[in-house]
Amino acid sequence: MPHPPAFYSPRHVIVLAHPSRNSFNGLIADAYCDAVRSCGQEAIVRDLYGIGFDPVLKEHERPGRQSFVPSKDVEAEHDAIRGSDVFVMVYPIWFGMPPAMMKGYVDRVLGAGVTPQGVRDRTAMTLMKGQRLVNITSSGASKKWLNAQDQIESLRSVLGRYLLHAFQISDYQDIHFGETVEGLDQEYVDQNLRVVDDRARRICATITAERAAQASRGNDLPAHRAGK
Repeated sequence: MPHPPAFYSPRHVIVLAHPSRNSFNGLIADAYCDAVRSCGQEAIVRDLYGIGFDPVLKEHERPGRQSFVPSKDVEAEHDAIRGSDVFVMVYPIWFGMPPAMMKGYVDRVLGAGVTPQGVRDRTAMTLMKGQRLVNITSSGASKKWLNAQDQIESLRSVLGRYLLHAFQISDYQDIHFGETVEGLDQEYVDQNLRVVDDRARRICATITAERAAQASRGNDLPAHRAGK
């Protein structure tokens, strides 16, 4: 497999799971992309509802089976993710959980070929190795109420820290926006989008600084971009 060029543009993959592209979550995805692109880095959006992603795991996709083989739509997602630097999940919290579309994406795409033993032994061959994971969530309830129900912390454990270890991700961080309901005040929306813009720019700056440090050590590419 040929190596990517030494001076690649850092790539962010944003996976959006909301039935309305014009929703608050859609605005979050756009704000993150705009900030990344303004920093001279690449941003790719995978709108799961927009592309009609099928979240249902197939028998032949179950890891560890001799018959294991990823489906064509899973391979397409792998092509989008492969070699990226940051993986961003944007979704609403419904009944304390992410949409089934997002859970199915973890099962079918991120977990493709990853066995329980590989997760346990930290030896899983995964496209996420060395990447950064960012979870950006929203809810109709207030953040204070969700914290009282331990919902945000539960998501951090399952779709944050667990994935970090299972897929050998290098860094995890999250942002949550509460009380996002129909008829939001524009000032509230703009305020939250500025938070996303600031976080995206800080992530871009960190990647740029790390690349400069790698270059000074004579390493043009991080391991996950060099095919190691």
